[in-house]
Amino acid sequence: MTYPETMEKNMQTASSGLDGVIAAETRLSHVDGLRGRLVIAGVSVEDLAPNASFEEAVYLLWNDALPTAADLASFEERLAARRRLPGAASRTLHDAAAKRVPPITALRMAAGTLDADQPDAGTREQAESVLAQFPVIVASYHRLLAGLEPLEPRTDLGAAANYLYMLTGMEPPSDRVRALETYWNTVMDHGLNASTFTARVIVSTRSDLISAVTGAVGALKGPLHGGAPGPALGMVFEIGSAQNAEPYLRGKLDRDERLMGFGHRIYRVRDPRADVLSDAAARLVRSAEFEETYALARHVEEVAVRLLAEYKPGRGLQTNVEFYTALLLHGLGLEADFFTPTFAASRVAGWLAHCLEQMESGRILRPESRYVGQVNRPWVRQDERA
Repeated sequence: MTYPETMEKNMQTASSGLDGVIAAETRLSHVDGLRGRLVIAGVSVEDLAPNASFEEAVYLLWNDALPTAADLASFEERLAARRRLPGAASRTLHDAAAKRVPPITALRMAAGTLDADQPDAGTREQAESVLAQFPVIVASYHRLLAGLEPLEPRTDLGAAANYLYMLTGMEPPSDRVRALETYWNTVMDHGLNASTFTARVIVSTRSDLISAVTGAVGALKGPLHGGAPGPALGMVFEIGSAQNAEPYLRGKLDRDERLMGFGHRIYRVRDPRADVLSDAAARLVRSAEFEETYALARHVEEVAVRLLAEYKPGRGLQTNVEFYTALLLHGLGLEADFFTPTFAASRVAGWLAHCLEQMESGRILRPESRYVGQVNRPWVRQDERA
């Protein structure tokens, strides 16, 4: 190809943010933004999330089939046996806690050490270890920041129950386990989002799973991708009471500020995950304080959706998953700094599924860019430059 032809090729229309560009084919999840539908491995999120255990949902995602009782028992046993963190990860978390590193940064730091004890593990074995250890990293760091030593993971509990146990030291009641499993099932995969795409790009170079999930956490750490659940809850607390909701929200919209927890780049109708998590939060056995917060959040949602339709007609700005993520995780006793790491403890299942799928294709992901710089700039010797 000649130089002019190359330049002409480079001047083809670019897609800002890769909107509308199909970079991979996947059987893992289907996001239908126009109809407000999310399908995970063939099952609607409304059917899957409140009914499956976390392990069942992951098995389906990874194997494209619902597990038999024997399959599920074997999978649960293998995951439980792989929860103990490598020494390098534990040391990293202790060092991070001494410096009060933010939880999502500590997760990214520790994720890179997860192959320290098994550098030559097979791909599936490594995937199961990473899946088992992500919640343990987050729960361990939660205790370290509180000045407590991490608890040993239990092998007689499922992933969600063990996570809640390691946070508090108490075996959790079934309603809290069900709430967390519903949340984790809801957010485990969601198309080719930024962190998932990052993981696929890394593994497409024939790099390893640890590098891929560490890179994915780095992408999730950015506030435009993984940082909104905390601010969504903060907005509800700032409003404080039902009578303050409309003047507060009108003020933000008058200043053209974003309402956190509303609107989504993909969904043009209500995010289906918001309905699932709203129901899960409603079923959670609540303290009096959480009853009040839940009632206030529902009122804020109602007012926000009405005002968004008034201020931004035709935009279809509805409640998204972040709004009820914040409410549900708050109901489970988590602080806002741990919302995104808790999300990652589930989304890692999707990252790993995409990595395994990408490995099967054997093709490196290498998109092109459109050059918009100068052409034929003359070279000027240093002593002749003005």
